[in-house]
Amino acid sequence: MCGIVGIVDFEHDLLGESRTLSAMMDACAHRGPDAAGTFLTHQVALGHRRLSVVDPAGGSQPMIRSIGSNTYVIVYNGELYNTSELRQALTKKGHTFFSHSDTEALLLSYIEWGPSCVERLNGIFAFAIWDEKKQRIFLARDRMGVKPLFIARPGNTTLLFASEIKSLLAHPGLHPVLDEGGLLELFALAPARTAGRTLFAGIEELRPGECMIYSPLGTYAHRYWQFVSAEHTDNLHQTTEKLRHLVVDSTRRQLVADVPVCTFLSGGLDSSALSAIAAQAMAEKGNILRTYSVDYVDNDKYFTRSVFQPSPDSDYIDIMRRHIGSEHVTITLDTPELVSALRDAVIARDLPGMADVDSSLLLFCKRMRGYATVALSGECADEIFGGYPWFYREDLLNLDMFPWANSLDLRRSVMSKALWQLPIEDYAKSRYFDTVDETPLLGTEKPLERRRRQMFYLNIKWFMANLLERKDRMSMACGMEVRVPYCDHRLAEYAWNIPWDIKNLGGMEKGILRLALKDLLPEAIYNRKKSPYPKTHHPEYTRMVCAALKEVLADPTAPIHALINKEAVEEMLDSLSIVTPWFGQLMTGPQLFAFLLQLNIWLTEYKVSINY
Repeated sequence: MCGIVGIVDFEHDLLGESRTLSAMMDACAHRGPDAAGTFLTHQVALGHRRLSVVDPAGGSQPMIRSIGSNTYVIVYNGELYNTSELRQALTKKGHTFFSHSDTEALLLSYIEWGPSCVERLNGIFAFAIWDEKKQRIFLARDRMGVKPLFIARPGNTTLLFASEIKSLLAHPGLHPVLDEGGLLELFALAPARTAGRTLFAGIEELRPGECMIYSPLGTYAHRYWQFVSAEHTDNLHQTTEKLRHLVVDSTRRQLVADVPVCTFLSGGLDSSALSAIAAQAMAEKGNILRTYSVDYVDNDKYFTRSVFQPSPDSDYIDIMRRHIGSEHVTITLDTPELVSALRDAVIARDLPGMADVDSSLLLFCKRMRGYATVALSGECADEIFGGYPWFYREDLLNLDMFPWANSLDLRRSVMSKALWQLPIEDYAKSRYFDTVDETPLLGTEKPLERRRRQMFYLNIKWFMANLLERKDRMSMACGMEVRVPYCDHRLAEYAWNIPWDIKNLGGMEKGILRLALKDLLPEAIYNRKKSPYPKTHHPEYTRMVCAALKEVLADPTAPIHALINKEAVEEMLDSLSIVTPWFGQLMTGPQLFAFLLQLNIWLTEYKVSINY
């Protein structure tokens, strides 16, 4: 993976912008610690920070190719998993390759097929291609939104783009401002975000499955991919076989790298299946898979069972690592470092996030980075196959609101009275119903089937998008690439049309996925109920975040005072009676306090101006 930045301006000369370009590149240097490169002309300035994963010698960027009188330049963040197929097709078209990198395959794909090249790509990507003859920049982002691409337009003629917000803010024409739109996003939805929006005024994001052309003629944005609803005609056996093929093929494709590869292993269905497939693929080459899991000091002592977290991971991890013969490492995190890393997690995400759910992943990746550069992770199976309670619990399924953010009363109670005129309820509802109305429907579904389609769409567009953002920022902050095989668009497209009675086969969460992968798993793993990403249960975490937040509240200069109701938050700190999650299943009492700490860190570190 890498970090990309760019400045495009058709009215002002950019040859003198090398210092600004360098500042933007330096801001995302963590994404590409191995190399850096620039391309600078009168109209365009492109920068690239490289994390070498495939073809370290031949994949340098910006990559330039001249054909006839035209010159094409690419900066690219991502991995293509169908590079070999693209190379074959392009070679038949007469193109010559000078490297084995997927960057060259991507650039030649654009040269051959133009903007429609995105329809041929299998991978995770965000890239920009400068087309000199046509005087245009082409931007594109992968279908599921695994890789980020932010954009901004300071002034009337300049377009900026970058892998992370901090790179955009390194441009002198942009300033960190939280306006009314950002406040609505913050209090109605955060840490989730409306697709294309950020909390910063004037900073947007290219949406998943979208591409854009910017030229002197203007801006043209196009969504090149969307789910298509159709009748599922495969029987149970065919469905099982096809799913198995897609999961295995996706996982094996994503093992390709010229650097060490490992997997995350939680002992749950999703990561266990990926690890089993990876272990088998590596054994065929005489190698042993490394697997990693995260745990917390004294969690064996303080773990509390709940409907959302029915069992700890440790016993299941042990069963699975013995089953596949992996070389396993458990990384144990302590409470003080979790609290301390809340700041680093904000800097990594550029926004307040999921509290210790973020900081723990950041620490986890930082420890792993000493052993591996690439990891495979089991994200997205729950959204694609229906693993969360809101898919099968009627009260949550029929809720006319995001079931993971049904906390508007709590959110309003935290807000400063000066902000009470903000219509956060209307805003959240409008974002919810906009997504429901956008759901691709077959048109012949019965009411319950239609509702489940809508729930799948809501999950993919919102909950999964937030988890993918977390995964990218926390891992890339450590210069580590994390791949997500369940996000393969072919797998997602096929699963989209599988009926619920097959997805939930036998009344089990992700029943069809379990059946498709059954022979890869020990019985205990096959039958294990879903348990989310582990969090600390240590009471010291609650004590520490409460103490830290009280210290912030006691500081009259803390910027958070402009946004929150100090008395209400102090009462919450004293009573510790919060049971409604702020977001998801894990952000209850201490995680809400940690989120507020992150909000204050964000306002302070980014020197955010509040314009309301």
